[in-house]
Amino acid sequence: MHFDQTSPEIQYLSQRDKHLGKVIQTLGPLDYQLVTNGYGFLVSQIIGQMLSNKVAAVLTNRLLRQCPAGRLTPTAIDQLSDQAIRSIGISHTKVATIRTLTTAIMAGTINLERYRDWSDQAIITDLTRLKGIGPWSAKMYLIFSLDRPNILPFEDGAFLQGYGWVYKTTDYRRAAVEKKCRKWRPYSSLAARYLYHARDAGLTKHPFHLFK
Repeated sequence: MHFDQTSPEIQYLSQRDKHLGKVIQTLGPLDYQLVTNGYGFLVSQIIGQMLSNKVAAVLTNRLLRQCPAGRLTPTAIDQLSDQAIRSIGISHTKVATIRTLTTAIMAGTINLERYRDWSDQAIITDLTRLKGIGPWSAKMYLIFSLDRPNILPFEDGAFLQGYGWVYKTTDYRRAAVEKKCRKWRPYSSLAARYLYHARDAGLTKHPFHLFK
């Protein structure tokens, strides 16, 4: 996917929010690819709960090395013992969540292919009925695997870091974030991607200046 100043979505966001518009202008075009292995992405999100991206990536790669062809699939994970999964450096609780997800997918009670025709809320409801998977994991899946355009990940620490930086605030209450970001609709996911990009690019380490 590619977005730049000629994209209607970018023009809309820049006109609606001058702060976000400055971020977009500073960072320039945004390119990204969607995650095609939805199951593997959810497993990586379970592993990464409450961890930095760097640590989560290290642990996920350890699990990948235990899977045939280095790919996270329900069949590959089902063949691993709990002890083998635990050995990558995650808690018993996360192992149980990975097992629950794997079992649900293999049994057909969770069918990721059907999600493409479901509403955002229906997907969140379906995923979060599994113990250990919360709204954060479900929203990350919606943004990065399904490319749903209007997801506001106010549960995510990395997003809130970018949000607090650009608006010079520490008020991370859900109501406050939703009110401030209402202007992004219906492209909240793209706005969030730019704040993630700003964080990854190191911009959030320095004060935000609207007119500088």
